[in-house]
Amino acid sequence: MTTATDKLVEAGSAQDKIAERRRALGRGLDSLLPTGPRVVAGTAMATGAGAAPAAGPDTASVREPGDQISSIPLDQIDHNPYQTRSTFDQAALQELAESIRANGIVQPVVVRSSVPGRYVLILGERRCRAAKLAGMTSVPAIVRRVSDQQAAEMTIVENLQRQDLNCLEQANAFARLSREFGLTQEQIGQRTGCSRESVSNYMRLLKLPPEVQQYLAEGKLGFSEARVLLQLANPVSIPIVAKDAIEKKLSVAQLIDVVERWNLPREALQQSRPAAEVDPNVRAAQSELQRILGCRVRISDRKGKGKIVIEYGSLEDFDRVVEMLGRR
Repeated sequence: MTTATDKLVEAGSAQDKIAERRRALGRGLDSLLPTGPRVVAGTAMATGAGAAPAAGPDTASVREPGDQISSIPLDQIDHNPYQTRSTFDQAALQELAESIRANGIVQPVVVRSSVPGRYVLILGERRCRAAKLAGMTSVPAIVRRVSDQQAAEMTIVENLQRQDLNCLEQANAFARLSREFGLTQEQIGQRTGCSRESVSNYMRLLKLPPEVQQYLAEGKLGFSEARVLLQLANPVSIPIVAKDAIEKKLSVAQLIDVVERWNLPREALQQSRPAAEVDPNVRAAQSELQRILGCRVRISDRKGKGKIVIEYGSLEDFDRVVEMLGRR
């Protein structure tokens, strides 16, 4: 059913989707800060020789007409309360610190005033951390007057633009927008440049048991594996299957097979035919549909004829599947 050419086309489409997602996230930040990114003159903020851009992808700050850049002591900048990132790559921070020592901070951080003489960080967590490692006592900063919601959205969009944000951090970021500001999944998607479907899929991860969420935070399980685990009919079995998947290093396709068997009634399990009897192309198609839809899918095929059954566990799943099929 699936040829090598088909796989190449699918791979190309996947890359296109990733590129489009990155562009969409950029549009999400533009909706919060209307003007496009501008390079800040090195002479305005460099603390070392040269004006080459600092290393690292932490360049989401943008300037608006009339923005003033000030040098603000690091000890006057307080932690961003909406920062959902819990881990920072120390090696990458050290590289950024070395660049800052050589070239200064080319892109200013963004802060907002709190009490007199104090500021709260909005954008530029990595730059502040790296600046401290580089021995700097102050950083170039733009002071903005924004609401709590705008500050949260700006922080989340900046984090989403970074490829190493883990899926649990992303889920918590979306959940915080929903919980603290009453935003719907559709509104969250519009503000962050993501589809409502993506927001829904990530937020569903927070339904996983705490120990499984810890596996996600540690990188032992990924987003695809988590979505498969959510298909288990009995929530009590999720930690058991998750631990088994980690210990046996199961692929997503293998995990789908395990979950399917856990979901079978005892009598059906006893009567089910061996997996070897199932056409491998049908099995592959079934696994791919389950991965995309996030629901259990059963394909019955006999000599080119059969049926596809999609099972959903909630109205949220139903709406999401209908929406996805409608777009196709």
